[in-house]
Amino acid sequence: MKIIKYLLFLILILFIAGSIYVATKDGDYTVQSSRIMNAPAPMLYREIADLSNWQEWQAWNAPEGMRTDLGEIASGEGAELSWQAENLRDGRIVTTSAIPFNKIEQELEMQTSMGTAEGKVVWALETNEGQTRVTWTLTGSQSFKEKLAFTLQDKDMSEIFQPIFEQSLEDLETSVISKMEKYSINVDGVTEHGGGYYMYTTTASKLAEVNVRAADMIEQVTIYMQENNISINGKPLVIYNQRDERNGTTIFSAGVPTPNQVITPSGSPVLTGYLEPQKAVKTTLRGHNKNAAEAWEATYRYIEENGLQVDPQGQAFEIYITNPSEVDNPALWVTEIYIPVQ
Repeated sequence: MKIIKYLLFLILILFIAGSIYVATKDGDYTVQSSRIMNAPAPMLYREIADLSNWQEWQAWNAPEGMRTDLGEIASGEGAELSWQAENLRDGRIVTTSAIPFNKIEQELEMQTSMGTAEGKVVWALETNEGQTRVTWTLTGSQSFKEKLAFTLQDKDMSEIFQPIFEQSLEDLETSVISKMEKYSINVDGVTEHGGGYYMYTTTASKLAEVNVRAADMIEQVTIYMQENNISINGKPLVIYNQRDERNGTTIFSAGVPTPNQVITPSGSPVLTGYLEPQKAVKTTLRGHNKNAAEAWEATYRYIEENGLQVDPQGQAFEIYITNPSEVDNPALWVTEIYIPVQ
């Protein structure tokens, strides 16, 4: 009997010691993952802030049978998303703070066999040389039961969530880039363009560099017009003085329309030009202007297939309907291409 009593006493001591160990064990945890993405911060912010997008890139959405429900608010402060699944913890996440293009804070709740687990989620976005670092952090504190359960498991909280965070961030970047890459080309057909006066500067470059070079030139012209109180009368444009498709080179003018002829002083870096009214085949490119070469090819193909002839005396040109510096999603950029025909 004494042996049994000693064994029971020993078990009690071990139980008390184990309880003390678990109770005094630090239950605070931090799970963090960071990824540098080739996408603008505003696009990434909107993708994260809008919880209706999460099913496209959240790693834990993979299992079948998972059901998600959006609250009345889907994006920004007050947005709520809940989920239920047989093999996953049911839970909900609520956005408590949203600072555009910079930071999002959320509260996380998950129902487990040991009760309700709570945590705080923070998304931080930092822009650096055209890229964006997205940092996803989860912090919280474990209850006694949770600490006991993780003590008996092979993996701790960080080891469980870290792979999910990393895969989700990778999928987030893939999803956003996929949306940025969307584009469409539509040959609208023959139209009459009214032409008109424009202020411009001229340079020579490779065709592949036109859009980058033109952006700086258009900015230069715009500043000149503002400083000299010259009216702007339309969207920026690029006029091809010479365009050598075979060698991929061009001499082009980039400028801004103005309603009247402007006489500039001698030596002015910005000049006035006049685009003659002309019949042209118009094509609309919606998407990144890196797809412009394909749009030009489609336009030339339309001209050939419809028995038209390019007017050698005319000037082909592009009009930039949207300003890339103001529209961060390239899929929303709109460029019109005009090739003169006889």
